[in-house]
Amino acid sequence: MNRTPLFPAAGGRPEALPGTGIRPTPRSGAGPLPVPVPAAVRFRAACPDCRGRFELAAAALRLAIGATRRTTFYTFTCPECGASVRKPAGERIIELLTGGGVRTLRLHTAL
Repeated sequence: MNRTPLFPAAGGRPEALPGTGIRPTPRSGAGPLPVPVPAAVRFRAACPDCRGRFELAAAALRLAIGATRRTTFYTFTCPECGASVRKPAGERIIELLTGGGVRTLRLHTAL
């Protein structure tokens, strides 16, 4: 189990994250420090059109979070056939994609 703390000790100088050389920037005000995402994060995906299976970098995916399950989904372009793919995103998928650095769009409903 990784025992690296996500937040530096109160009043202490932030330590560099092991193996990255990244040092969190101290911020004034409340709130957690951003957690850096490794550039090598990849996601397994499949295309429903050509049935291809592949891995995609976070930059190849987009996540849209709407007010309902129907309007919450992720999209990507199949690298094998070029099809635009849209798949539903439940809570676990949202957690994995946002944690992996996938760009997120929050959809708002009209009032």
